[in-house]
Amino acid sequence: MSDDVMTPASPSVGKVMLECRGLTRVYREGPQDLTVLHELDLEVLAGERVAVVGSSGSGKTTLLNLLGGLDSPSAGEVKVAGESLAQFKEAALGKFRNRHIGFVYQFHHLLAELTALENAALPLIIRGQTRQQAQARAREILARVGMAERAEHKPGELSGGERQRVAIARALITDPSLVLMDEPTGNLDQTTAASILSLMDELARTTACAFVVVTHDPALAAHQDRVLRLDAGRLSAA
Repeated sequence: MSDDVMTPASPSVGKVMLECRGLTRVYREGPQDLTVLHELDLEVLAGERVAVVGSSGSGKTTLLNLLGGLDSPSAGEVKVAGESLAQFKEAALGKFRNRHIGFVYQFHHLLAELTALENAALPLIIRGQTRQQAQARAREILARVGMAERAEHKPGELSGGERQRVAIARALITDPSLVLMDEPTGNLDQTTAASILSLMDELARTTACAFVVVTHDPALAAHQDRVLRLDAGRLSAA
């Protein structure tokens, strides 16, 4: 593990936020089995940012789905904040994801009919907080990502970079243990992507969550603390 990991000012520094051992995913392809991931081991600390690079079809999306509990491994185990995802039944896993895992995708997946404020507040409303409580917290997070003045705008009224900032705010609002990012700058121009990189740098310094970023973008990968390559279903240092 890298010795130059950026460490946030938090008592969680040094805590393992993500751990997987022997992670394997096999799909049935007609009469044959297709092994997409082969016994992967990975450990990410609080405040650490890890990029995963690899060619199309190398298993990056499958890996993210397993780490986020959206899919189940054929073998091996994923732990987030010390808890094995395998122990949870579906409803309990959904609650655990809501509390501990944030997702940011290349396409923001904001709800078009809701404002930035309402989109960012949604995970807390799903958790059971009142609209007033959730939106008060959402305003704090939107301010943190530079979107305070755009809180009442709907996604169609925002630029691509602004929509991605709202998506990041939505991912962070639950104070997650782990944030999973799938090509978060892949749909943005170079200048806007650079602003998102700067935002991620700031968040890594000031939050205790772990970041795993899947990307084809060399600039985005270089901004992370470690870069790993997924090739033919196996993970290695890039």
